[in-house]
Amino acid sequence: MNYLKTKTRRRAGDNAAARRGETLSKRIGIAVCALTLSACASAPIHYHTLLPASEKAPADQRAAAFLIELLAVGISAGLDQPQLVTRQGSTGVAILEGERWAGTLGEELRRALSAELSSRLKTQDAAGLAKPARPPVLRIKVEVRRFDAWPGNKVRLDAAWSLGFVNEAADARLVCGGQFENPAPGGYSELVLGQQRLIAALAEQIAADARNWESSRASECSESDPQENPHP
Repeated sequence: MNYLKTKTRRRAGDNAAARRGETLSKRIGIAVCALTLSACASAPIHYHTLLPASEKAPADQRAAAFLIELLAVGISAGLDQPQLVTRQGSTGVAILEGERWAGTLGEELRRALSAELSSRLKTQDAAGLAKPARPPVLRIKVEVRRFDAWPGNKVRLDAAWSLGFVNEAADARLVCGGQFENPAPGGYSELVLGQQRLIAALAEQIAADARNWESSRASECSESDPQENPHP
């Protein structure tokens, strides 16, 4: 009888110890999860924009005798992300969760390009507005083929664009393209500044094409050296 009582007490003690061990394991697990969530929550997210703080138009440029209508900028779905996408070596890419655009990349490109073109042509972007009878409206469509960034090294933009006046009887169009490259040493803020300079260089070339097209429908695309793009 005494043997049975002792055995029962031992089993009860073993069960209590097992329960204490399980409780301790759960507490440790909860603590680890809390620390992990805290570390993730504390990781800062930096937001960037392609819209420059100010656009500097050449003082000697005359105001264009037309409005512009910049359509949505075409860009591949792989690049049109809220996160910055950078190149790694020859074939790799990185999607940076902690470095993000203020909007999608397509929205950022259109806003920045609209501001730069309006400044350089000294006119207004009438996209989304009712089209007036006068002055004429130049419709601009831009397709971004490449928008590559190598952190601490350089940035590159390849784009094509078409120009044509709305409601023009001949429906004539000028189709052009260009490649732009800029050094981008430093961190991600410097990388985005380099990309802003790419947009400024693209806008300058499109603006030159627009002025030439206004003067003559037989004009050809302007040219620029991709290694010598001007700063905004």
